[in-house]
Amino acid sequence: MAAHVPSTQSELRTAHRIAEGTQSGPKGPTPSLLPGTLELLILSALNSGPRHGYGIARAIEQASGDELLIEEGSLYPALHKLAKRGDCTADWQLTQTGRRARFYRLTAIGKKRLAEQRDLWQRFSGAVNRALGADRAGGDDAGDRAFPAAGFSAAGWSPA
Repeated sequence: MAAHVPSTQSELRTAHRIAEGTQSGPKGPTPSLLPGTLELLILSALNSGPRHGYGIARAIEQASGDELLIEEGSLYPALHKLAKRGDCTADWQLTQTGRRARFYRLTAIGKKRLAEQRDLWQRFSGAVNRALGADRAGGDDAGDRAFPAAGFSAAGWSPA
C-alpha cells in the first residue's frame, strides 16, 4: 500500500509540523521553542506589568510579529512552574471586560532570573549566529570552534 502524500496546504503544514516538530501559524509553519524559551518569553512579557494568561500569550505573539504562537497547553503549565519557583505571583482580578481572571506579576526573583536568562539567550543566539555565519563563509570546522569559544557545548543550551 502506497503512503499518503500530502496534497492540500493544510496537509502539508501538518506533515511539516509532525516531521520537523513545529507548529503552524498565520504565516505558515513556525519553529518549536527550545526548552526554557517559553519561560523566558513569559518573564519578558510580565516585565511590563501584570497580565492574565491570554494577555501574556498575545504579548508574546505580537512581540514576535505573530511568528510564535503560544498555546494554552504549554502556557499554563509554564506559568504554574514559574509561580511555584517564585518567579511570579498570581491573584484573581477583573479584566477590562469584567471577567475574573488570574493575573500574573513578576517578583524580584523573577526579574533577576529574567536578566540572567536574557544574557544567556543573547550569548547562545550570538554563538549560533556566528556558527551559521562561519558556515556560510567556508571553513568546515569554523562552526565547531564558535561554540566552545562562546561557552556552549554541542550538547545544547539548558537554562537554569
